Amino acid sequence: MDYKSSGVNIDNGNRAVDLIKDSVKSTYTKHVLSNLGGFAAGVELPLQQYKKPILVSCTDGVGTKLRFAIEFDCLDTIGIDCVAMSVNDLLCMGADPLFFLDYIACHKIEPDDMKLIVDGVAEGCKQARCALVGGEMAEMNDMYKEKDFDIAGFCVGIVDKEDVITGKTITEGDKLYALPASGIHSNGYSLVRKVYNETEFSKHVSEKELLEPTKIYVDEINALKTKHHITGIANITGGGIAENLVRVLPKGLTASVKKSSIQVLPVFDALQHYGSIKEDEMYRVFNMGVGMIIVSPDDLSNQQGLYQIGHVESGNQEVHLA
Repeated sequence: MDYKSSGVNIDNGNRAVDLIKDSVKSTYTKHVLSNLGGFAAGVELPLQQYKKPILVSCTDGVGTKLRFAIEFDCLDTIGIDCVAMSVNDLLCMGADPLFFLDYIACHKIEPDDMKLIVDGVAEGCKQARCALVGGEMAEMNDMYKEKDFDIAGFCVGIVDKEDVITGKTITEGDKLYALPASGIHSNGYSLVRKVYNETEFSKHVSEKELLEPTKIYVDEINALKTKHHITGIANITGGGIAENLVRVLPKGLTASVKKSSIQVLPVFDALQHYGSIKEDEMYRVFNMGVGMIIVSPDDLSNQQGLYQIGHVESGNQEVHLA
């Protein structure tokens, strides 16, 4: 007996590592110390840029959007989703992403497939302006079916303590602005797949639309926070607008959102129609075209693609969608 006969091919693992080296190194920033050792990565903190720096961390996966990537044999963008899911959460605190690590577990390591996936992760890190400093590829044929894999990751960022965005400074009269989503992003795909497999929806949506990667908002948030007073940021993921926006609202305040002002993406209209999904369910499961919500007393209309969808008023710490 040997390891290969049990389903683990060390040679394939080594080849996959060789194939991804250039992509990984292409994300390195000047803070990455790549020659410290072979078992971990070192990143020098840019402390001179911060008065009282604190580290911020987030972790997440991609969910059942992976099933479409596997079934369509389209693996080149799913890594961007993996980066986006952590980075966009980190941005809500006003932090700058520093570095990212990923974890891929699969039935069998196919080096060329691993390169496509990690190339996507590297592209996501470039969009997020952070370094991909390491990761893990685990071949577990007893745990995953043939062709199956899962991917998750985590990001570490940095922010000055006095610049942390918590939502505590949100006040009555602040405006709510939407940053448009690039598509469905990476939430609600169990319902998307049900509608796709059981209705005519599959004839009216392309593979590209279903796998459109989650937008990473680093550039937009950086541009906004350097010029304007931002009191709150909500990443619209699972739970939709209401359940994510309420997380940044202080007690005594309510967010009033006008549905008619939201620029709903066509893919959501098609999902609702072919799946006969109630409107309340749509807004609870999907982002409906709103990738992030920015709360500010300033006029941010038409900046970074923003448009106003509501305001903050006195109330009982809840979100009204009307």
